[in-house]
Formats: sequence, structure tokens, C-alpha cells
Amino acid sequence: MKMNERYILGIDTSNYKTSIAVTDRRRSVVYDDRRFLAVKPGERGLRQSDALFQHMKNLPEMMETFRNGFQGTFDAIAYSAKPRPCESSYMPVFLAGEGYGRTLAAAMRIPIAGFSHQEGHIEAIKAFSSLQEERTFLACHFSGGTSELLQVTEKDPQEAGYEIVIAGGSKDISFGQVLDRAGVALGMGFPAGAEMDEIALHTEYASAALTQVKVKDAWLNLSGIDTQAKNLLPAMNDRNPLIREIFDKITDAMEKMILQGAEKTGIGKVLMAGGVASSQYIRKRLPARLGKMGITAVFGQNDLSQDNAVGVALLGGKRLWR
Repeated sequence: MKMNERYILGIDTSNYKTSIAVTDRRRSVVYDDRRFLAVKPGERGLRQSDALFQHMKNLPEMMETFRNGFQGTFDAIAYSAKPRPCESSYMPVFLAGEGYGRTLAAAMRIPIAGFSHQEGHIEAIKAFSSLQEERTFLACHFSGGTSELLQVTEKDPQEAGYEIVIAGGSKDISFGQVLDRAGVALGMGFPAGAEMDEIALHTEYASAALTQVKVKDAWLNLSGIDTQAKNLLPAMNDRNPLIREIFDKITDAMEKMILQGAEKTGIGKVLMAGGVASSQYIRKRLPARLGKMGITAVFGQNDLSQDNAVGVALLGGKRLWR
């Protein structure tokens, strides 16, 4: 941290994590802290009211810890206001970040900017990737609650953020839900994606028990493979091959979705964002497979695929300093 440097504070309060981050004029990440929301054993997530309550407890503690070692001055505060950048998008958990952000900005008499959680995910990857100069591209937002293929166009620099059109995705549950539900059924903590990923990485072979996920016009349904996995897992002595097969079937479905979306839009570059995109198993397989078909898949930094406040802080800096 340099003397007289100016910074942006970012706040993100998703249904999984409380996150704060600080970025500077050079778009460097100065501080990045995240805290998982606590979920009781055997449960597959939180009610919005419970998640909101935990954010209200986490933010003061995280801000106090952060401020004890940070002496910089903020030029603005940016926060995640809603899940997606559209009028109808709303989720109560984001009220925590908005409330704290607006209060801090008013007390410090500095500007505040609200973006969507989805825009933050995209910016966190794009800003440090080979796609940072691209104005139009595809993006996959694959997380615990979202599985969408997006056609993304960068907004005017004075506004920052992105214009987003959904080009494909899941019509029912998400890739993250498939993994979390299977993991919780096996006694893993929620979210279970990271533990499931580790098993898939170190399992030599996959079972052949699941049907392929059908993809049409870049759209799919995942409830079928979810039901199959939950029915098969309890009866299997060695569950690891089935866990690997779940990842194989998910990767196959992602590949088909992206290829069909690229054909539909004419865009051959895709940015991978969201917690499921942090899977090492998927990262080792999907880019090479898409590359053979002329599609460039960019995953970016692994830790920035997961929920974070870095992306909204960077968007706040774009709006303020460009």
C-alpha cells in the first residue's frame, strides 16, 4: 500500500459468502477477504432470512479486522445490489451489502455504485485474463444457484458494467446444485463442490451408470442426472467412480452448451465464471476439448471464479476513474 494512494472498497453478500475487497487505480487487488456462511450439517443451503442475518453479523467483524491493518483512503464504495443486471432481479441477501455500503459512503461523503453479482463475477475473471480488451464475448456463469450461457457486451466506460443477454443454460437446477446435493447425500458439508472435485481428480476411472445430459439450442435440464445420482449413490460400495462420472457428464453438457451457443451467436471466445468454474477437474478437460472445435475458453484465476467482492470493486473503479 502506497501513501496518498486512493482505493475502491467492494462488498458482495451472496447466498454463500460475505466478501469484501479493495482495489486501486492500477486495478491491483490490495485486499480480499471472504467468509463462508454457516450451513447446518445435512442441509443444502440457507433461507434468505438466515443468510441475511449472517451477513449482518459478518460484515462489522470483517471490516474491523480489515481496518486495523489498512490506512488508505477510499474514493468510492461499490457493492452487489442484485443477482443479475435487469429490473426484475432481486434477492434479499444483497440488502446487507447495499445497506452497509450506503451507510459507509454517506458517512465518508464519497460516491457509491451498485452492480449485479453476475457482473462482478465476469469482471473478476475478465480483468486479469486474455479477454480483458474484448467488448463482446460469451460468458458461462456456473455456480451453486446459476447455470447460464451469456452473450456479454461491455457498457460505455462512463457507466461500467455489462449488457447481458441469456443465450442458453439450465431450465431447472444448476450444475452446482447437482454437485452439492450429491455431496450432502454422502455426508459432506455444504457447499460440497470442492470436496467432490478433489475426489473426481483422484479417481482413476468413471462408472457408466448415468445417462447423457441432452442439450438443445444451448439449453438443458439437469434434474434427471440429479435424480439418478441421488438414487444410485446410497447403494454403491465405491461411490468415487460415480462422483467422477457426474463430473464427466457435467463437462460433456458444458461442452455441448458452449458449442451450440457459439454457433448460435457467432462468438468463439467464452469466459468461465462462478464457483463451478473453479473445478480443477473441469479446468483440465474443457478448454482442450473446446479448443479442438475452435472455441477459446478462458477460466482466469481459480480463486476469483468463486464468490468475491473483487469484481464489483474493479467495476467501481472503472466508473470512477475512466
